[in-house]
Amino acid sequence: MMDHDALSVTREAYDAAAPVYAQMFRDELRNRPLDRAMLGAFADVVSASGNRQVADLGCGPGHITAHLRELGLAVRGFDASSAMIESARQAYPALRFDVGSMAALDIADGALGGVLSRWSVIHTPPRELPVILAEFHRVLAPGGHLLIGFSASEGPSHLTQVFDHAVAPAYRWSPDHLAALLRTAGLAEVARMVREPQPTDRRQFKEIYLLAGKSEEDSAQLGT
Repeated sequence: MMDHDALSVTREAYDAAAPVYAQMFRDELRNRPLDRAMLGAFADVVSASGNRQVADLGCGPGHITAHLRELGLAVRGFDASSAMIESARQAYPALRFDVGSMAALDIADGALGGVLSRWSVIHTPPRELPVILAEFHRVLAPGGHLLIGFSASEGPSHLTQVFDHAVAPAYRWSPDHLAALLRTAGLAEVARMVREPQPTDRRQFKEIYLLAGKSEEDSAQLGT
């Protein structure tokens, strides 16, 4: 079961922050070449699967959704915050954005070639993350890929750590621990990127991207 109180607090906080986020992050990829590289690699492996349908989960004001569309993906954005979705619709009227929960997506089983979760699970209480990862697995087609981004904990002895996010309570994760949770959910790690904090970063956290794939053998479970 999901903690609806925690979800409501996070949703309301992002509703209030939506105008600021839209302004702050519209051009964030301009000075983040490693992020662009990982998003490009994600787009390549998804396209190679033959299924370009992608969900950008926790899409916020829609700028990453628009970037994935520029990379040739048929992408749809989801966010729990209705104000974020409205901001995304205004900024990118040619794209589709919907209010939705990562724990219960309005997407058919095995419909997607890719799922992007870029810093969208950081507000998920650790006990609830397996439910969300199982939902990612459900909506991915066999051979599909997940790209998940998050901030790393201090080391392998810290599986999770709370940090002072400006909007709502948030968590950092041990990359190896999160990779193990992905394996349990049926998503095998393909690659990871570790970005060391820069001197100008307010929080001196490592940033992690994990790319994981759903096995082709899962096609039997879909009746194909």
